[in-house]
Amino acid sequence: MNKLRFWFNNARPISLPQSMLPALTAVALSYSRADGAQFSWLAAIASLLGVMLLHLGMNLLDDWFDYKKGSAQAREQVANEGFRGRMVKYPYLTSGEATPKQLLGAVGVFLAFAAVMAAVVILVRGWMILGWVVATLLLGVSYSGGPLKLGFRGLGELVIFLMFGPMMMTGVYYAITGTVDVKITWLSIAVGLLVTNIVYSHSVLDSIPDAKMGKKTMAHLMGGPKGQIFLSALINTVPYIMVVVAVVLKQLHVAYLAVLLVLPVSLWLVKSLNDHVTGKEVDLEPRKWMGNMGDWEKYKQAGIAWFLLRWLTARNIVTRFCLIIIVVNLIFG
Repeated sequence: MNKLRFWFNNARPISLPQSMLPALTAVALSYSRADGAQFSWLAAIASLLGVMLLHLGMNLLDDWFDYKKGSAQAREQVANEGFRGRMVKYPYLTSGEATPKQLLGAVGVFLAFAAVMAAVVILVRGWMILGWVVATLLLGVSYSGGPLKLGFRGLGELVIFLMFGPMMMTGVYYAITGTVDVKITWLSIAVGLLVTNIVYSHSVLDSIPDAKMGKKTMAHLMGGPKGQIFLSALINTVPYIMVVVAVVLKQLHVAYLAVLLVLPVSLWLVKSLNDHVTGKEVDLEPRKWMGNMGDWEKYKQAGIAWFLLRWLTARNIVTRFCLIIIVVNLIFG
């Protein structure tokens, strides 16, 4: 149990909301289908567990690829040169608590259990679901692994959008119901953009140290601060616009407009990122409307409060957006 807890904690469970909330949203949307499609609780539970295990396994695999690339040493050099960035990377390897071989073993265990969950879904829904699983796995490996290494070529955000938005949500929906409809299509794109917002906000905050380490992200493809903030504004507003358009087209119930309650937080995040890239000094104390900030005093002592205030706000935006969709869907269908 101690070993399991060790690897679970190092697999960055703090990031699980970016996969579990979209997956839970897909489950809720499939549960209230109006056309009588068969809902499978077994497929729903197996899908949720599979998504969680795959996400944690991919996080650890990302650490292994970064270890092979030597990113921890590069980050330390960047810090020594005086550039501020989120410098902690696979501390359990650099401290000697675990070896690279043990890390790969842990990855194998997580992915093996994820494969068991996928097998359960295939038994319920058929072999077609395997296409979603294989595509997701290939994209996940290609995020940091060769030969594509998309996360180092400015395409990591695109991978996250596909994996945690349209691919995963429609895959979970199909696993449970055997169909895909217009509602899940609209909402999976909107949710996928907001999940991408977490990673893109990260890349904006770490754009300088990432560049020093030779890592190209979407923030670098956007050029300077103006381009970076322009894309942030798009990612933070298009999901709400999509919901409004879908309501106008009568493809979503008008109650889904409740997601607009989250829009002010998204707009604040854009402004906060703009303050960061322009070097403006701002108050970095969390507010209740930003959502749960975890152990804030610990973050301040570690010197990463400036990063986590924005990163956690982006994560909390996804949480609130998805929870509103779930509640509205269960009430109004």
